[in-house]
Amino acid sequence: MSEVSGKDKLAGCKSIGEILDVALEFEKTARDFYTDLIPRVSKKFRWVVESLAEEEEKHYRYFEELKARPDIQEFLSVQVKTPASDHHFSDAVLLPDLGEKPDDQDILRYALYREKAAMDQYSELAETAPEGPIRDLFRFLAKEETEHKNELEKLYYEVVHSGGV
Repeated sequence: MSEVSGKDKLAGCKSIGEILDVALEFEKTARDFYTDLIPRVSKKFRWVVESLAEEEEKHYRYFEELKARPDIQEFLSVQVKTPASDHHFSDAVLLPDLGEKPDDQDILRYALYREKAAMDQYSELAETAPEGPIRDLFRFLAKEETEHKNELEKLYYEVVHSGGV
């Protein structure tokens, strides 16, 4: 049995800085996507999309502020295991074309997909990140994304099974 080289061990890892960059892009893409949708959705559903855009903006600001903090700089080069969910998280940056009059159900389906991808990613990162502010942030975001996913699931049920919001 051969030994695994340091390079091979790191192949399944990313730096905290890289992870934060992807997370920033993930949140920014979502914020911009939902913001662009606002004028195209039905008036009765607009509050949902506005709320989604606001949540993604808050998360974007969390990451931006965290990455700029002097006490975080030392953590940016720390390598952590790349979560199994990483490809789903990265794929969620790709946006669907929902057309000029997007369907409420399609928006919710996409939002649920993104929330689940973020929840899985942040949960796994909370387990592998070093103790301290980075781990605390991922725990906080995993909890938030879980709550958002649960709220969206309830809303999806209302839209699909009860005739709307």
